[in-house]
Amino acid sequence: MNKYCFIDIGVNLTDPVFQGFYHGKQAHENDFKQVLARADEHGVEKMIVTVGRLEEFESALNLCKDNKNIYCTVGCHPTRSNEFEQYKAGGSEGYFNNLLRHAGENTDQVVAIGEIGLDYDREHFCKRDTQKKYFEKQLELAKETKLPMFLHMRNANDDFIEIYKRHRDDVIGGVAHCFTGSVKEAKELIDLGLSIGITGCSLKTADNLETLKSIPIEYLMVETDAPWCDIRNTHAGVKHVTTKFESKKKEKWERGLCVKSRNEPCHIVNVLEIMAAVRGEDIQQLADTMYENTQKMFFKNK
Repeated sequence: MNKYCFIDIGVNLTDPVFQGFYHGKQAHENDFKQVLARADEHGVEKMIVTVGRLEEFESALNLCKDNKNIYCTVGCHPTRSNEFEQYKAGGSEGYFNNLLRHAGENTDQVVAIGEIGLDYDREHFCKRDTQKKYFEKQLELAKETKLPMFLHMRNANDDFIEIYKRHRDDVIGGVAHCFTGSVKEAKELIDLGLSIGITGCSLKTADNLETLKSIPIEYLMVETDAPWCDIRNTHAGVKHVTTKFESKKKEKWERGLCVKSRNEPCHIVNVLEIMAAVRGEDIQQLADTMYENTQKMFFKNK
């Protein structure tokens, strides 16, 4: 159906909603295979499953082993950083060593260290001092594995830049995923050699769109962050969406249709459509360039 080829760099396929479970209750039958089929139909060639904590890794790995076009990260999300010190099998060193072991034992599936970084919007989950400590610790993980990074930064630009700069010469780079920051913040990340990942959440406001226009094409990647970050009718970029997907509420689910408000990998084409229109670029060229950018970073040796 689609002439574009995509690599969705961030998708949460282990989320129970892709099995039909919402808030612990089964709302509809498991439609995971249909989600994958729609992704394939709309040009999604590869997907990288985001791992946000140690205990999620096994589920992500099983998906990778069952589906040849699915890969994953390994790491601890900043809001989960308390888990390092709460880990019963050896504390923070045990947690770190298990992340390192998973990366080393599964080189065919693991393509990045992540999701790591800082999130000062959600300090109620984890205080910033703990986040900073284990962001820095996981940069050591990236150094040891020589893997690129899948990075998270929310309202923490100054500390993020300061910490990353100390390790820049020891790591091979990465992508600031689901970027929602300013033009200035984007430039600071790019000056460090980092790429910028764009999702539906990156396209909410007029300021977001100005930021998008400022990013050189060679630093852009595209993602859905599914099942989150769907493009909504209130978003500044929604008028540029041309590919439509029929959906129904989960309570009225129908086979072959999307679930309303549940983002999924096939919707990556809508992110591309907005990006191309806002930037005034040829959509095929933009798609091809982002594919090449992503292939070079995460799949250079695969």
